[in-house]
Formats: sequence, C-alpha cells, structure tokens
Amino acid sequence: MPAEVVRYERDGPVATVTLNRPEYRNAQNSAMTYALDDAFTRAVDDDEVAVIVLAGAGEHFSAGHDIGTPERDVDTSFPRRAVLWWDHVGRPGGDQRYAREMEVYLGMCRRWREIPKPTIAMVHGACIAGGLMLAWVCDLIVAADDAFFADPVVAMGIPGVEYFAHPWELGPRAAKEFLFTGNRFDAHRARELGMVNQVVPRAELTARTRELAGRIARMPPFGLALAKRAVNQAEDQMGLRTGMESVFGLHHFAHAHNAETSTDALAGLDARAMRERR
Repeated sequence: MPAEVVRYERDGPVATVTLNRPEYRNAQNSAMTYALDDAFTRAVDDDEVAVIVLAGAGEHFSAGHDIGTPERDVDTSFPRRAVLWWDHVGRPGGDQRYAREMEVYLGMCRRWREIPKPTIAMVHGACIAGGLMLAWVCDLIVAADDAFFADPVVAMGIPGVEYFAHPWELGPRAAKEFLFTGNRFDAHRARELGMVNQVVPRAELTARTRELAGRIARMPPFGLALAKRAVNQAEDQMGLRTGMESVFGLHHFAHAHNAETSTDALAGLDARAMRERR
C-alpha cells in the first residue's frame, strides 16, 4: 500500500485509515482511491479490527477530487475492483469519463459503504465535493468544530458529485440550498440537518472519536454487520441507490455538455478558479 498517500494504523480493535496528501489538502487522485481500498480491505480481513476510523492528515479532511495537482493521474490504468467494465485509458470522449468515474468514484464509494464493519469519518477543516463522498460512505461522522462541508460543482454546470447522496444526507430542501448556492455548511448546521452525529472541539476530535469507536467495538461483530446492512437496505428502499444511478447519468450529461461548449469537461475551471469563484 503506497505509504505516501494513505496511512494505516491499528490500536486494539480500532483501525485508523488516514488520507495522507496534506500538501494538497488530501485531494483524491486514483492512487489514493486504490490505497484506500487496500487499507479498508486490510481492516476487514483483520479479525482484531472491530471499527474503522477514516481521517485526514494535515489541516483538512479532504478538498475533494484531484483536478490539478502534479500527481493527478486520470490517464493512468489501475486494477478495476468496483465494477466489471473496460479500462478508461485510451477511450474517447464520454466513454473515458464514464468508465473511470463509474469505477473510481461511484463504484468505489458503493463498495466502501458495504464494508461489514462500522466506519466513522473523523472530519476536520474542509470536507468539499469528493471529500463528502468519503465521509458519506461512513456510518457515523464526528466533526471538529472547525469543519465545514460544501459541494460547489454546480459552478461547473454539474449537478453534484458522483456519489449523489445529498437528499438523503441533508433532506431535499437543504440539499437544494447546498447545491444551488455552493455555500459552506458548518459542522453545527450539518448536525442540525442530521448529517453529522457529533460536533466536538478540534483539540478533542481524536479522543472523542476513539471513545465512540471503543464503545461500538464492544458490541458483537456479526450483530453490528447485520444492523449496518439492515439500515443500508432500508435507505436503498427509500431510493438512495436508484436515485444515485439516475443522477450519475445527469452528471455525465453535464460533463459532455461542458466538453462541447467550453474548453473541457470541467467547464475550464480548476481548483484555483473554483476557490476564486466562491
């Protein structure tokens, strides 16, 4: 597992998986995605691990997908694990984008949502766009009081990130506000909307998350796995999976529209332009 992009540590029954590109605010390239999958697989296969904590190194949890660092690897092949589809490399136009994002973004997030062990996102600082996807696949979210959440991709003409859980995480009206404005929701607003379980002082984030993980770890593992599956199935019956599938098509329609009407599939915007627009 590439140590430079993801760290893995186990302390008793708790495994901590840490996004480790702090110099880029933990922006997610494909190398990070597959390193995350390696780490989660390691935790699932370790019978000593009862709970998995997902954290971010440095000042922020995650600033989202990598759309412009020197290590962006959109043209690199990786072993596909989430969906049975052809490699995106060398494919033209929408075929390339659809194949890659179905695997690296939507497929991987769905795979991680099904991890049979409880997962806790430990969020501080920025949790933006693709960072939301990583937090949302976790069962619980503990946020520091400096955490903030945003999905600003409507500025690109795109109706939200690939793992479109917004109406289920925030409720329909708050989801529309979140998307229409691109504004940040702070940790307290996120908790009021039911997206975050706890808001704690930044200095206490690790200790309070560990305390919660330790309490959960004392429960029977098979019971936890079945309880998680029961809630996930109920959420899917509320339309999460089918809704997400339909919006994924809209997401790619937006990419195709951008590619025809602007300089690229992101409407010519990079990370700096997105910050300036906000």
